[in-house]
Amino acid sequence: MSQVAIKEIDEQGRIVIPKSWRKNRLKGKKIVMRIKDDDSIEITPYDSLDLTKYFDVAEVDVKGSLADWHSIRKELRNKRVTRE
Repeated sequence: MSQVAIKEIDEQGRIVIPKSWRKNRLKGKKIVMRIKDDDSIEITPYDSLDLTKYFDVAEVDVKGSLADWHSIRKELRNKRVTRE
């Protein structure tokens, strides 16, 4: 069931998330806030979300060893620059 409510945003940009939603859906204190292209915001509980569905890349070919994360990060940054 969908509900609609008009809320005010304070001077710091905060809104109040309804207590019933927090009680029934939110298990911890973290949420994922996704800002969509159509000027809407989607809020979902952090613990029940698969973040991989928000990534465009399914796999990446890297030459370095995963044991040396700094070299992997440097290689991925270089690939991003050359692709653009």
